[in-house]
Amino acid sequence: MSTDHGEILMQKPISEYAVYMRNLIPVNIPETYALKPMFENVAREEKIRDGVIAFRDFLYLFCDCLVSDGDLYAKPKKTKNPTDYTFLHNMNQLLIEIGYYGKLDESGNSLLITDMPLFTDQKPKISAIKQIECLRFLTLCGFAFSGIDLEEKKPKISEGQVLEVLYPNNPILLIGLKALSIAAIELRVRFYNNAEHIFRCDYTVLKAEDTDVLDVLKDILHPLPEKFQKFALELHKRYIDMGMTCVIINDSAVHFAYAYIKNSKRDLSIRDIYQLRIWELALSVEHGYCLLVRSKKTDKYAEVIAKFPLYLQEKIAQGYGCDRKLRNEPCQGGCQGIRIPLNDSILEMKQDIEIWLDNEMPSSVRNFFE
Repeated sequence: MSTDHGEILMQKPISEYAVYMRNLIPVNIPETYALKPMFENVAREEKIRDGVIAFRDFLYLFCDCLVSDGDLYAKPKKTKNPTDYTFLHNMNQLLIEIGYYGKLDESGNSLLITDMPLFTDQKPKISAIKQIECLRFLTLCGFAFSGIDLEEKKPKISEGQVLEVLYPNNPILLIGLKALSIAAIELRVRFYNNAEHIFRCDYTVLKAEDTDVLDVLKDILHPLPEKFQKFALELHKRYIDMGMTCVIINDSAVHFAYAYIKNSKRDLSIRDIYQLRIWELALSVEHGYCLLVRSKKTDKYAEVIAKFPLYLQEKIAQGYGCDRKLRNEPCQGGCQGIRIPLNDSILEMKQDIEIWLDNEMPSSVRNFFE
């Protein structure tokens, strides 16, 4: 599920990627929810919840700073993975280590760091120069650091030195950062949650109870005009009501994947369900919001397809698979499915798309709902 398909591509400016990142930040974080017991030593539950919301608000400012100043820190480069920005990787790692290894003072208004791998390892994952670069950028976003002079030409963090981390405008943010950083290191599940990506501010990994997929979908759709949100949410409800299972996969994009697994004779992992998906709603920096369909039964309802709009007929006829093998074109993620952007034209085809997806369902299910 990597974006590395062998093609050398030029990254978008980091300011454009920041707009995509902003769309992933949860808007509707509930005011109350129970937390996993592992966080009870961080702070009281209400303080952690308030701290997460404060960190979410910081992320809006962080993305704004990337838009205005990010090009000074990260120039676009040619790469096999156009979503891999080294500066953001470094910043993510630094924030997580600050939160995880920093100790909240008695007031909870600062984090004290005396021993952190990035600062003390002989061969740290991020060079000292890049660490300072990240710290300087964080000061643009409201952080302050005591114990190091970032105005110096070559500031250093010496072994045994105490670094105090503050966020003067809203100190409770540090409690949220602490909890999210613990989740990033101890609750990380590759591809299946956002714990390791602190820029996603995934409060759901802190919750004692599972979060309804519908709530997550609504949050991801929130930047869209209401008519597109309504389209996507109605599709979701239609196929959940028909017995499909929706799983969320987070890699370089966000995938809400729908599969019919009621006939399965074994327990399926999230990855297994994803591999069995019939369709998905996805958001990526390359393609924006899209519907993707992996149709496999089109030969059984060709007369139905013949009544669809020409655009949809042509899309279905093209099929899906490796762009290089099928069409001798550069990789565009064609193996993920037949891609249809969420724009005005998709609204006009809503009924046809439902008929298309219905015909990919098991006949017993389709007959029951007809």
